[in-house]
Amino acid sequence: MEDLVDATNPSVPSECQGLDDLLSRPFRSAPYPKGSRFRRAGFTPGVYYAAEQPRTAAAEMAFYRLLFFAESPDTPWPANPLHCTGFSATVFSTAPSTSPSLPSVWRHPVNYEPCQALADATRKAGAEILRYEAMRDPEVGGLCVAVLSCAAFAETRPRRFDTWRIGVSRTGVYAIRESLGAKIEFNRDAFASDPRVAAMQWERFP
Repeated sequence: MEDLVDATNPSVPSECQGLDDLLSRPFRSAPYPKGSRFRRAGFTPGVYYAAEQPRTAAAEMAFYRLLFFAESPDTPWPANPLHCTGFSATVFSTAPSTSPSLPSVWRHPVNYEPCQALADATRKAGAEILRYEAMRDPEVGGLCVAVLSCAAFAETRPRRFDTWRIGVSRTGVYAIRESLGAKIEFNRDAFASDPRVAAMQWERFP
């Protein structure tokens, strides 16, 4: 049954064969519905997004969880948090990656064209990884990684799985790492630099 289901999914590029699905999934040849920071919309080369520290990854997830509700003003706040699985993967690049510090034009919260052009140029230069300053975790100077090629993965399977719970309400977002019992909170202003979140309808039920 699993083979039948997998046969209906978009194909995995040859360079990604043998990788765990969690690593290869972003590279499957399917139309990308909306462009992201380093990937254009359409049938475009895949990008695997990650963070160097768990807190930074949690901040990114918290932002996108909140963005879902910002773009769905009639959706009530969920009664229970979303359960997510975090994991680590080792990557390397045979060519130098970019500087962690991005110019302001590349840090725009909505216009991704400059970053997408940077990814195009990086691929042409033969680099597999873009290392850049986290957009959603500015307080601690977190760093993110955009993996542009499956060749960058040093191992075929992810490691160090962990469960996170991410909850949203009219006070903001929180993320709890279950293995440590650690809680990270982001109030209403944490992501207000993004115009979509700044226009959030916070008063909703329950």
